[in-house]
Amino acid sequence: MESALNSGDTAWLLTSAALVLLMIPGLAFFYGGMVRVKSVLNMLMMVMGALFIVGVLWVLFGYSMSFGDSYGQAGLLGNVTQYAGLEGLMTDNPEAVYPAMAFVAFQAMFACLTVGLIAGAVADRMKYAAWLVFAGVWAILVYFPVAHWVFNLAGDNGGWIYKYGVIDFAGGTAVHINAGIAGLVLAIVVGKRLGWPKTPMRPHNLTLVMIGAGLLWFGWFGFNAGSATAANNASAVAFLNTFAATCAAAIGWLLTEKFRDGHATSLGAASGVVAGLVAITPACAAVSPMGALAIGLIAGVLCALAVGLKYKFKYDDSLDVVGVHLVGGLTGTLLIGLFATAASPTGIDGLFYGGGLDQLGKQLVGAGAVLGYSLVMTAIIALILKAVMGVRVSDDEEIGGIDRSEHAETAYELGDTGGGGVFAGIGHAARTNSEVE
Repeated sequence: MESALNSGDTAWLLTSAALVLLMIPGLAFFYGGMVRVKSVLNMLMMVMGALFIVGVLWVLFGYSMSFGDSYGQAGLLGNVTQYAGLEGLMTDNPEAVYPAMAFVAFQAMFACLTVGLIAGAVADRMKYAAWLVFAGVWAILVYFPVAHWVFNLAGDNGGWIYKYGVIDFAGGTAVHINAGIAGLVLAIVVGKRLGWPKTPMRPHNLTLVMIGAGLLWFGWFGFNAGSATAANNASAVAFLNTFAATCAAAIGWLLTEKFRDGHATSLGAASGVVAGLVAITPACAAVSPMGALAIGLIAGVLCALAVGLKYKFKYDDSLDVVGVHLVGGLTGTLLIGLFATAASPTGIDGLFYGGGLDQLGKQLVGAGAVLGYSLVMTAIIALILKAVMGVRVSDDEEIGGIDRSEHAETAYELGDTGGGGVFAGIGHAARTNSEVE
């Protein structure tokens, strides 16, 4: 039998997987620049630690839970053992357009990135061991099932949100609403940082924030356009819409800052970029470029306003995971019901294109289901961890810096004597002693 393998589609899918992987250190830099100098290494380690843990789980059974055939017709969970260990997916399928492992790799990056997003909500204060346990358990009990609901498109064996008709091209529900509400719950369980909100807790390195935002934007083209799983028209439309919405969102955020505070800031520009990327993620193949501009502009304004909600409601979401990812994800997911057009690859009209309220209703159901499930399960996981092993460093460790207490390192060595002292780590100490000798 002649192989149906399409080398162009395969190359694009593998390239997209690599682009999404690049988003993970990009996220680490973006978050790392926003924390105080005594917490930057811990922030990097939280994001990268989630990558390590979830990557292993994905190979063992995560992919199977997400993309295995559903148990029954409910579409709630994939068969845990169907693809366990992934060995059965290594052989060539002559009927497949791309190798199964290319898709496995692509979706692995989604899983790792989604868990890492949550870390920004609890910066400066969570025990690293507790974070790693949380990351693994949350991936198993929350992300893998929700990914099955949204991303498993295997007809009758697929996920229920997909079968219900919810449009989520690249993860507004499974990634951003899911991680956003989880960040809110975890931040509440862990508690506020010492001194918050009275003590200024400004970003220590805005240059690093901008670098991280740039890497995220670059990698996001793989995230969104790659979700077409082919080098085709849908990927091209998703690519352009991702670009357009992000530009509009950054303008929306900066205008909001200017009118509200009198200044348009670099932090606002970087945050607006991420807000636009989040909002267009579910809609990138469902709207026109004009619709993408509208979604981006609306998301930029709403997210810029939403980051102030933590001061009103007294929850310490350190790096605005709620304001950007939860609000941005909800905005993009719901606006599909208004701006979707049948001229797009998705082929469905929203309210503004004569489609009525039907699609908006479906989008509400999908967003609400993921939000509610993630909220309840995250609360259960976090409260059990808090009772069993504790989730927060001591007050003295938080004041002295979580980098030193959790990792025995400091991010920067300033001057001839260095900045780490006795906390700079065994490797640094050994190197210094060797140089003296």
